[in-house]
Amino acid sequence: MNKCLSVSELTAYIKQLVDNDMLLSYLWVAGEISNFKNHSSGHMYFSLKDDGAVIRCVMFRTQNSRLKFRPEEGMRVLVRGYVSIYAVGGAYQLYVDEMQPDGTGALYMAFEQLKLKLEKQGLFEAGKKKGIPVLPKAIGVITSPTGAVIRDITQILNRRYPNARVVIYGSAVQGAEAPAQLIRGIRCFNAMKNVEVIILARGGGSLEDLWPFNDENLALAIVESEIPVISAVGHETDYSIADFAADLRAPTPSAAAEMVMPEKKVLKEGLRNLEKRLSISLNNRLRREREKLVRLENARSLQRPLEMVDRKRQHLDVLERNLIQQNQIGLDRVKSVLREAAGRLNALSPLTVLSRGYAVAQTEEGALIRSSRALKPGDKLILTVSDGKFQGIYEKPL
Repeated sequence: MNKCLSVSELTAYIKQLVDNDMLLSYLWVAGEISNFKNHSSGHMYFSLKDDGAVIRCVMFRTQNSRLKFRPEEGMRVLVRGYVSIYAVGGAYQLYVDEMQPDGTGALYMAFEQLKLKLEKQGLFEAGKKKGIPVLPKAIGVITSPTGAVIRDITQILNRRYPNARVVIYGSAVQGAEAPAQLIRGIRCFNAMKNVEVIILARGGGSLEDLWPFNDENLALAIVESEIPVISAVGHETDYSIADFAADLRAPTPSAAAEMVMPEKKVLKEGLRNLEKRLSISLNNRLRREREKLVRLENARSLQRPLEMVDRKRQHLDVLERNLIQQNQIGLDRVKSVLREAAGRLNALSPLTVLSRGYAVAQTEEGALIRSSRALKPGDKLILTVSDGKFQGIYEKPL
């Protein structure tokens, strides 16, 4: 009878076989990530699968801390590692030392992921961009103090506007220490407030060379800067996270120098043109005012000022005569109407009747006597005629 092995012994034997296999000790495996879990310990647990099989994987914190991108569910990747047996679980698994996206570079993947993250946070919004001063008195430049970039920038600035002051902050622009130094440069200028604009510059290079400018903390420092920041990293076709976070992107460091400072001779020419236009405008204005003054001097009203007064007086005389005439016409019309009314009243007046020989008889009390039947013999009468009154006594009817 063959020797009976315990589970642990069998597992240990299989593990020894696997660990001693040269192929399984160093290999690359392509697959799709599934069941991804980023454990609180920092270790990553996931499976790699294709159409025919699945293998369990683990990538410990020490190894995954070097990743330039964030693994995600469903992502196709290439992993390098070794196969071994996990005795406690009784299963074989792949221990991953290195990982990169399948079909695209890890750095590019990390760039896209960080860009999307910061974009969602609103760091790239146009409304947050600060304006670049038109003619800054002092320009801060953060770059390598010994490279060609700083020579190009200073030469262009000195040629375009020698009066401008350039303050250089030397910093590494490549390598792991570069992001921290670039951030210190931005904060130093903000603390000293000795420049009006900052140029963050580096010459061209590979994606790996330009990687310090894709740092998240650097992007935050650019956005938080009170001084406007111009990003001038690499060539025209190169884009970095710093470009999106900056207030203005320049395609090259030399272009940044040209964008930040206008050429002095161009400014002078512009000032001369403005001076010429202003002079022409003032001369035209003076000519128009002189012509206006000449017209005023030749005006009849100014040459003979009393003539206008005399005309006004004459006009007042005419108005006065017209007013008197109109008043007289109105008065005559009223008098005519009054005469007609007086004639009619006079025709109806009892005095007129009395003047024709009639008399008005009244009792002593003043009552009109309209009939003889109202009297009796002996009644006293008062008779009114046209020129007075007299008294009488009623004797008898005739």
